[in-house]
Amino acid sequence: MKTDIRSIYIKRMLVILLCTVNTPLLSQETSYGREELILAAKELMESAGYCALITLDDEGRARVRVMDPFAPDDDLTVWFGTNSESRKVAQIKADPRVTLYYFDSDASGYVMIHGIATMVDDDVEIEKHWKESWEDFYPNKSRYTLIKVIPDWMEIVSISRGIIGDSITWKPPVVQLNNKN
Repeated sequence: MKTDIRSIYIKRMLVILLCTVNTPLLSQETSYGREELILAAKELMESAGYCALITLDDEGRARVRVMDPFAPDDDLTVWFGTNSESRKVAQIKADPRVTLYYFDSDASGYVMIHGIATMVDDDVEIEKHWKESWEDFYPNKSRYTLIKVIPDWMEIVSISRGIIGDSITWKPPVVQLNNKN
C-alpha cells in the first residue's frame, strides 16, 4: 500500500514539475486544437472508469461522490444511473450546476467538466443506459433514474498526451462546449 501511495505521489509531483518548467515545449505557447483536446478528454474519461460528481447542497456547500458513468457522447454529454431518492437528485433539482472530475488512470492528468444536469425518466433512455450488474441495486429498475450532464466547458491536463497547463499559472487548456460564458 505504501508503494502505491508513494508512486501516485511521485507521479503527481512529476505533473507539477512538468507544468512549471518554463520551456517553449512545455509552456502555454504550445497551442492545442479543439478536436485534439476533445478526443484526448474522451480517451481519458473512458480509461478513468469512475469519476467524481460534484453538486451543491442547500447551504451552497460542494458535495462529492464517486460515480460509474457511461462513456461520454460525442459532444461529451455524460449519463449516470442513480437512485431517484438519493440526495444528489434533490440537489440537482434545486441547483443543476455540476462539475465532473475524471482522474487519469496513470495519474498524469485529469478532465474537469462544468455543466448542467437534468433528471431523465424516459424509458427508452433508461433501457439504453442500463448495466446488468446493477440489477441487485434496482430490482425491476425500481427507483432507477438517469442524470444527464450537458457540458458547458471543460479543462484538461494530460502529460501522457502532451497536454499541459501554463508554465507560470498552471491554467490548463479550456474548451468551451456549449457557447455559454
